[in-house]
Amino acid sequence: MPKGNEEAKTFDNWRLRYKTALQKHFEAVFIDPFDHHKFVDENDALLVFGTDCNNIKTSDLVVVNAENKLGAGTSQEMVVAKYFRKPVLTVLPKDTHHRRSNLTFGPYHVKDWVHPFVFAFSDFIIEDIKEVEKLKDKLLNSKVKTISIIDEAIEYTKG
Repeated sequence: MPKGNEEAKTFDNWRLRYKTALQKHFEAVFIDPFDHHKFVDENDALLVFGTDCNNIKTSDLVVVNAENKLGAGTSQEMVVAKYFRKPVLTVLPKDTHHRRSNLTFGPYHVKDWVHPFVFAFSDFIIEDIKEVEKLKDKLLNSKVKTISIIDEAIEYTKG
């Protein structure tokens, strides 16, 4: 979300692009927080938070634009989606902030590094929203990660 009227003037509403791509494959009602927040008093942080959480709770799918660096709100919305057992589709192109090619961490070479938190809270990761066509049948019919991914990851470390 753009922060304030000045930032809103130059805001590229990527949601329109995503909506167009998704409408080719799904009959759906889209919740655009940019439009929805026009009616929410930003002076009331709990109201804003509750509105966002309810939007996630009542959705069938949460789509995350990770083409650029994610903010705190988007990151937390991914966690909330897992709390409500909602599938998360993340658009994450290679060689962006949260996805890098050919990184070295100490003795380890990682060919396609995805930020571990983005990975853990995403059910599907695609590079471009147009790839949604490949996932059409899986998006709403696959097993969805839940908030238990946190405990599962901790257990995984115990090997």
